[in-house]
Amino acid sequence: MVAKRERFVRMKTRMAHLPYHKTLDQFDFGFQPSIDERRIRDLATLRFVEHQENLIFLGPPGVGKTHLAVALALEAIKQRYTVYFTTAHDLVQMLQQAQHNNTVAQKMKTLTKPNLLIIDEIGYRRMDDTAAHFFFQIVAERYETGSIILTSNKSYGSWGDIFGDSVLATAILDRLLHHSSTINIKGESYRIKEKKKAGFFRPESEEEKVQKME
Repeated sequence: MVAKRERFVRMKTRMAHLPYHKTLDQFDFGFQPSIDERRIRDLATLRFVEHQENLIFLGPPGVGKTHLAVALALEAIKQRYTVYFTTAHDLVQMLQQAQHNNTVAQKMKTLTKPNLLIIDEIGYRRMDDTAAHFFFQIVAERYETGSIILTSNKSYGSWGDIFGDSVLATAILDRLLHHSSTINIKGESYRIKEKKKAGFFRPESEEEKVQKME
C-alpha cells in the first residue's frame, strides 16, 4: 500500500512539471522574518485548494517565492490534488505555439483542469495583447472552480504594465483577489546570500568608502 502511494506521488509530481523538489521543511524561515511560518503551515493544510481559493506570493527576486509555491504543490500532490506548474514566460510560449498549431482549446484544458495551477514569475516580461487576453481567459475559467498560486516581483499597482492594459489588469485582479491570500515577502535574496558566503561580494574598505564620497 505504501509503495503504491509512493508511485502515485512520483507519477503526479512528474506530471506537475515542477522545476525542482523542495519542501517546507527545507525553507529557511529564519532568513526571511517577514514571512509568518504559522500562516504558511496553515496554507499547507490545503484548505485554500479545497475551497478553490488563490494564493499570491509577492516580493523581489530570490526571496523564496518559487520554493514556497513548489513546497505547497508537493503537499497538494500528497493529498491527491492534481497540480500543474509553469512559468509565465513558458505559459505565453505554450499558448503562442498552440495558436499557431490550432490547439489552443487543448492547451487551455491543460491549464484549467488541474485542482491547482501554479504560474511563476509574473512580471519579469511584459505580455503582448494576445498573451494578456489568454491569461485573462485562464483566470476567468478557473474563477471559483480551481485554485491558482502566482508568484510575482511586481506589486499589484504595476500589473497594468505587465499586461499592457490597466483595464484588463483590473479585470484579472478582480477575479484573482476575490477569494485569495497575498503573502508579501521582504528580504534579501537567498542567491545573493550564498554568493556572499562564497566571497563574491567583498565588503568595502573605509578608504574605498571615502573615495566614493569625494
